[in-house]
Amino acid sequence: MNKQGSNTLRAGRKWMIAVLAGALVVQPLAVPGWGALTGARTVSAAAAVSIDKMSEEILTSGAKLLTYKYSVPRSGKTAAGLADVIQVDLQNPYVKLDVMTGRGGKFTTLQTVSGMAKETNAVAGVNGDYFNTAAEGAPMGAQVSNGVLMSSPSELQGMYAFGVTKDRKPLIDQYDFSGTVTANSGQPFELAGINLVSYTIEADKSLSHVNAMYIYTDAWGNEQRPKNSSTTPSEALVENGVVTKVSLGKALAGTVPKGAYILRAHGTAAAYLKENLTVGAKVQTDYSLVSKTTGQKLDPTSLEVMIGGHTILVDNGQPSSFSRNVDSIGGYRARTALGYSQSGRYAYIVTVQDNSASSGMSLGELQSLMTNIGVWKGINLDGGGSTTMVTRPLGEEQAQLTFTTEYGGEVQRSVVNGLGVYTTAPEGKLKGFAVSGKKQLLIGETVSYSVKGYDTYYNPIAAANINPSWKSNNANVVVSGGTVTAKKPGTATLTASSSGVASTLQVEVLGADSLRSLNLGAVSAPLKAGTVVPLSAAAMLKNGSTVSIDPAALKWEFVGFKGSIKDGALNVTSVDSGAKTGYAIASYEGFETMLTLADVEETDWENFETAKSGLTFTGSPSAVTGSAQIKAGSGTHSNSKVLRIDYDMTAGTGSKYAYANLNGSSGQTLTSGASSMSLDLLGDNSYNWLRAEIVDAGGKTVYVDLAKSLNFTGWKRLTVNLNQYGNIAYPAKVKRIYVVNLAEGQDERSSSGFVEIDNIKTTSPAASGSFGLPTGIRAKMTVGSKTLLTNAVSSTMDAAPVIRGGVTYLPVKYLTDAFGGTSGWNAKTGTIRILRGDELLVLNLNKKDYILNGKLKTADAATISVSNRTLVPVRLVSEQLGLSVKWEQETKTVTIES
Repeated sequence: MNKQGSNTLRAGRKWMIAVLAGALVVQPLAVPGWGALTGARTVSAAAAVSIDKMSEEILTSGAKLLTYKYSVPRSGKTAAGLADVIQVDLQNPYVKLDVMTGRGGKFTTLQTVSGMAKETNAVAGVNGDYFNTAAEGAPMGAQVSNGVLMSSPSELQGMYAFGVTKDRKPLIDQYDFSGTVTANSGQPFELAGINLVSYTIEADKSLSHVNAMYIYTDAWGNEQRPKNSSTTPSEALVENGVVTKVSLGKALAGTVPKGAYILRAHGTAAAYLKENLTVGAKVQTDYSLVSKTTGQKLDPTSLEVMIGGHTILVDNGQPSSFSRNVDSIGGYRARTALGYSQSGRYAYIVTVQDNSASSGMSLGELQSLMTNIGVWKGINLDGGGSTTMVTRPLGEEQAQLTFTTEYGGEVQRSVVNGLGVYTTAPEGKLKGFAVSGKKQLLIGETVSYSVKGYDTYYNPIAAANINPSWKSNNANVVVSGGTVTAKKPGTATLTASSSGVASTLQVEVLGADSLRSLNLGAVSAPLKAGTVVPLSAAAMLKNGSTVSIDPAALKWEFVGFKGSIKDGALNVTSVDSGAKTGYAIASYEGFETMLTLADVEETDWENFETAKSGLTFTGSPSAVTGSAQIKAGSGTHSNSKVLRIDYDMTAGTGSKYAYANLNGSSGQTLTSGASSMSLDLLGDNSYNWLRAEIVDAGGKTVYVDLAKSLNFTGWKRLTVNLNQYGNIAYPAKVKRIYVVNLAEGQDERSSSGFVEIDNIKTTSPAASGSFGLPTGIRAKMTVGSKTLLTNAVSSTMDAAPVIRGGVTYLPVKYLTDAFGGTSGWNAKTGTIRILRGDELLVLNLNKKDYILNGKLKTADAATISVSNRTLVPVRLVSEQLGLSVKWEQETKTVTIES
């Protein structure tokens, strides 16, 4: 039991805690932002997950990172992905676990896991507890650091916590808070908790702060303690066990002073404070955690660390029934969990990736994974978009992001807390060094490698005197000192040696056959001298990973203009006389993609100064409320009129939508042939989704992603490529712009907020996308005949169409002659390149694989060679180039039309 007398809840230690943070929306009653967490206990459905350990890396003495590949059956198919597990040896005296908390070790100051790990010098860390996304940002569960209770558990059902005692024993249990404050008079009053936001108690649906007294320490960063907390409070400041300030009927001004705490009281508690806690009165607090399982009290001072979680997942080495309803955190998502081994020696920090390389997991699958790796008892932490792990590679000074988050790239959600892994080891002697540098190289690429040393406790050490020698095990790369040049596709092992210590790094030189797609980061641009197009070239590999590429490492061909690649951008120096369309064709070992340049027109589609559309608001389901209006903008757009969409999605169930309808249900006409749309957008950091709905002339509905995640605040200029949505038949209309809060992962997104939109522009080719191609062309040819009829005009081909395996083939030259475009044979690579309009098609001789606009695809038939003539599948080529094909079986005639 923790007793505080002369300096109640002293904060003599530095609140340098890094937190496991998450965002669960437990949405009781009138308190916005809390997700639908009911106390119902449900049975888990653990799935049969198979795992294969891919790697094992030491992080520091007593902690290592294990990476597993998993597979699991789903709906008759097999899903696969990656899980990362930090195993911590609690018997090792040189490693410890601690919480990480916001910025500066304070609640209400959300921060990314990387930021908290950097601030607290953690070797590794993950996101932690659930929290109310609409409140100030404090955890829902208990949090203890080095014996100091930073927050008490909320009165929510089935919520578990993970802790480690000071004698290094792990524990997982459900806890209540029990505490009293006692004044000089000896009159006690019950304490309701420490550093908690206002919430609805699940047991009786009452508001937490009604007639209650709470403690707020200097770990609470906000001046408001907290918002929406029942009636107007009375507060007393306690310093060194003595009341130094009292404010009746209103809160004290400012934050809590260091080492002090504030008693915040409502109703009957405020009456007690008024009568007993006068200035100069001595105060003592007495509090503890109480196990819901055994009823025994747990003194926070006996704990090294504790962090709150959610449902129990594993008990006695088996999947457990969930301790509360998990509907709001269902689906296949990124996951974070904690557990320990049967012996109690090992703690396991578990994450599951959900990104381009991994499918995510259900909670049932997570249970199976945890039992497979040896977890005896384990709980769920906040997951989904909050799931983040950072780990420190050997020799490095700081922890780095271990894998791509659900938001993509290195985008991390800011959370309230996390669990950090720390080293307490003394400085040791040089044990080895790690080779650092790129692990995947492009042919012709030259990169530098370096070594970073680590000591006997696997912590970084200065490597200035290592001066290693370098070698490669084969000729795939050429080594000169620490500089490596990639020469041939395949793998190579680099070895660095110094003073009897050697370290290796395997690198892969990528051939074109490793690529699934090649993306320049831009698909179109204006064809005019002086145009500069920033490029963010990247290759997606067949294994699902993505490799960034220096555009200068690609082979370039410019058609219709003169230009250069410099500083990561395409620079147009001049346009060829008469050229209406230009192409920047990039090739990596024959794998090609391109950027199309054309005469373009930019249109001010809507700037809202004199709005072209009437606006109405619709919520779906009907419980979603809000407004759509044109008004003066915020911040840098305060002198401009904007479209503002306010939304409140706290009510209702399922996916939720807040629509700004343009001209009622009729919509606003989209610029004909628009290839892109750009807009200024004020984000609200809600992590919701902003879309536009377009209906084309054929009645087809196109949903355009304006911002896949509103994970920012302030104004941003966004550009959307409309070509990626396929052919839009004009005239088309934009019916509405709207905010989406999908059912899956809804607990992590804000249920209310607003966005502002300004300066919507469209860009379209001057020729409305025609690229000067002939239209109204009809070409007819018959199998076995060299006669070609083009709009009834006869000509002779040098090879007749043939049928092989039920597929009709013909020389591609006659397609491009008739319908526009160019084609050419590359004898070195055995490929045919066909360029028509904004389509680039590369066919491989005798292979079904082909490349369309930088993406690898597979056809039903391969390109063939007959009598030294290369013939292509008629239907494949015609349809990929935007032409229609008809086959007449009786006459064996092919008709192609544009």
